[in-house]
Amino acid sequence: MVGLGLGLSFGCGLWLVVGSLLRSRRPALADRVVPYLQDLPQVARLTAQVRPSAAPVVVGWAIFGPFVGRLAGAVERVLGGGASVRRRLERLGSDSNTHAFRVQQVAWGLIGFALVAALGLLLALRASVAPLATLVACAVAFLAGVLLRDQALTSAVRRREERMLAEFPTVADLMALSVAAGEGPVAALERVAVVSSGEMARDMHVVLGQVRTGTPVHRALDAYAARSGVPVIARFAEGLAVAIERGTPLVDVLHAQAADVREAGRRALIESGARKEVTMMVPIVFLILPVTVVFAFYPGVIGLNLATP
Repeated sequence: MVGLGLGLSFGCGLWLVVGSLLRSRRPALADRVVPYLQDLPQVARLTAQVRPSAAPVVVGWAIFGPFVGRLAGAVERVLGGGASVRRRLERLGSDSNTHAFRVQQVAWGLIGFALVAALGLLLALRASVAPLATLVACAVAFLAGVLLRDQALTSAVRRREERMLAEFPTVADLMALSVAAGEGPVAALERVAVVSSGEMARDMHVVLGQVRTGTPVHRALDAYAARSGVPVIARFAEGLAVAIERGTPLVDVLHAQAADVREAGRRALIESGARKEVTMMVPIVFLILPVTVVFAFYPGVIGLNLATP
């Protein structure tokens, strides 16, 4: 008990010393620059990233960060697909990079490893468990956590693009009304970004932030079309870029794009309903129909048994 107390005291003291040293270090460049960029979009998320929320998290990262970074590099070399991950992060509208995503994959894998290891330890306390089987299960849990994080990224991208498709007709109609009222494409884009909310409004704020920092409007829109994973929205951004660069009419194009997206959504809904009809036949055929047959014939069978001597 004395040794345990001394060890805990030494560990707490070392934790406090390392935390105070990290807090007293020289501020990073991002910490000094971010206060002057408050008028740009997504600065709040950047501030949350460059300013740690709690000293224990910083201390933990300072201790285990190099090891986790090496594991992330190993995962990158084994799995590969850095371009695919980067593309999905761009489609998600995330500020993260490939290395940060690999670190998240390692964190998910370590959580799975720790859960399986704790379960194996509990089983070992109650009965004899083969150590090799436990190690193999822990390795499989680590791999499952890594792959599950990749699948979660793909699912998040798909949900975001579905929300963008649902928002696009309204945004396109608002843009068309603003342009028809006499505003320019950039002013209409800014008005729609201010009055609306959602995924497309967030992307519009990003485009406007790039324009305010000196990027030409058509280049900002072309970049948005390139990183967008939805073909309809890519055509929308390209149409805006062409209208700004060459002065082509835009109102009819926006109305036509909105109508096409609504018609595509209506067709998808009808197709989904048709597939659901086939799925609904499964409980009818295998559950309701057998029960109906039993209810119809069982009283007759009972009656025949009673009538037979």
